[in-house]
Amino acid sequence: MSKITLVILLHQLLFQGMFLMKNITLHKRTGKQIRGYNIEATSSIAFFVLFIGISVWISVLKKPFGEVQLLSDFFAMALGFMLLFLNLIVSGASLMHMKDSWRVGILENQKTKLITTGIYRFTRNPYFVSYLIMFASYTILLQNLILFGLSIVGFIFVHKMIMKEEDYLTGLHGEAYIQYKMQVPRYIMKIPMIDSP
Repeated sequence: MSKITLVILLHQLLFQGMFLMKNITLHKRTGKQIRGYNIEATSSIAFFVLFIGISVWISVLKKPFGEVQLLSDFFAMALGFMLLFLNLIVSGASLMHMKDSWRVGILENQKTKLITTGIYRFTRNPYFVSYLIMFASYTILLQNLILFGLSIVGFIFVHKMIMKEEDYLTGLHGEAYIQYKMQVPRYIMKIPMIDSP
């Protein structure tokens, strides 16, 4: 087993482990359904599984199709590891700060509180951002054009799911969510400018 395969598997153990623990503990505590069964959530989850599976498969092959050496192995590993660490920080913070409002997909029969604190002060969709970071990290670690192409497809899946959720949240929270949308970016946080004297 290659080092990169081991890194991907360990990362998935942590990343998916946090997700699973959040879902199990929240379901036990609230007694409510956590996962919504809508086409956007289901197709996105299927795509994420496909992307992770292809990443593992490429990491196992000795001469994978689509490999392109744009970075030195050292720099690719260093950048990839930094992004994996960032992925775990962002996903962990989003799971923790969402508290009991966490859901996977849309559950229209449930009313959840609008969360605008913690990591949600910087991005409206930190858990989705963590997936985009994961796409980038695996693509860089493996330096593979197939993963690059799949990352673009993954962004489209994520964006469609976010747009559906934003419509739902606007209907649920009204003006409060509209104001939140105006203050906090959809993906990457705004960097506040420091006034010079």
